[in-house]
This record gives sequence, C-alpha cells and structure tokens, in this order.
Amino acid sequence: MRTATSSPNEAAQLLQADHRLLVERIDGLSEAELRAPYRVVSGPLGHFCDSLHDLTAHLLMWDEITLAVLRDAAAGRLHWSLDPRWETAEAGSALNVGGVEAGRHLPSGLLLHRFHSVADALVAEIQQYDETSWHDPSTGGGYDGSIGALAEYAATPPDGALFGHAARHLNPARVPA
Repeated sequence: MRTATSSPNEAAQLLQADHRLLVERIDGLSEAELRAPYRVVSGPLGHFCDSLHDLTAHLLMWDEITLAVLRDAAAGRLHWSLDPRWETAEAGSALNVGGVEAGRHLPSGLLLHRFHSVADALVAEIQQYDETSWHDPSTGGGYDGSIGALAEYAATPPDGALFGHAARHLNPARVPA
C-alpha cells in the first residue's frame, strides 16, 4: 500500500515553488527568447526540450496528466496513464516528445496562459483535500494507495524530488546555450 509522505498543504506549496522556478526563468521573455536554444537538463527518458518554450510545454503536459489522474481517481476511475501499457520508458518517451512537439505549434503567449491555468487548477485540486481524505487508502480506480500517494507519484519525476518536475530539468548553474 502506497502512502503519502506529504500533506495536501505541503504538496500545494511544493508544486507552487516548483512552478515558480520555471516562471522566474520565463517571466517577461519574448517569443523569440522563449524559443531560443536553452540547455535543459535531460530527464530519465532522454532529451526532448531545446528551449524554455519546450520545457514549458513538457511541464504543462505532465501537469495536465496529473490533474486528470487525480480527477479520475476522485471519480473512481483509473486514468489511462496508469495502465501498465503506458507505464513504460518507450511510452513515456513518446508522450514527452509528442507533448513538446504539440507545444511547438502554439504561440508562447497561449502556451503560457495554459501553463498558468493548469498549474492553478492542479494546486486547487490538491487543496480541496483535508488530511484525512489525502491519506484515505480508498482512491478508487484500482490504485493501491491514497490520493496523496497518487498525487506524489503522478507529479514527481522518477529520479526527482517530491513535486519537483521543473527543478529536475532546471539546473541553477546552467546558463542559456
């Protein structure tokens, strides 16, 4: 049985802090600056982001999946991304490449609007839980653990810090390419 290591308040704060890492890098940049080459730290599934625009698209896609995972669990359904067929390096890599490519077709302004909107919705989704419901082992949908454990699993990269997806890809010592 998977159990949460955070509270809903801690999870929301960690998510907000992680999003702030990216926002601090992208705030006020022009379309050209967001799309300029930028060295992003590769994840465990490879390299697929060549700019801050790409990284924003990547993080947005995973935030959208995490939000859907939590909403499906609350409705007693298992989200498609938790099906074992999707829980492979090949499928994860394909999602990463496809999500970034889809983001490249959007103007940066629209991508940023969506990024902020989804980030706010994800935090709000987590904040709706109290301590008891966050740790309740009956999340529905066949997940073996609490909604908090599910949130931690869905929103944390395999080799990263809890709720630290942007931190995983942004290294403070790195500079633009």
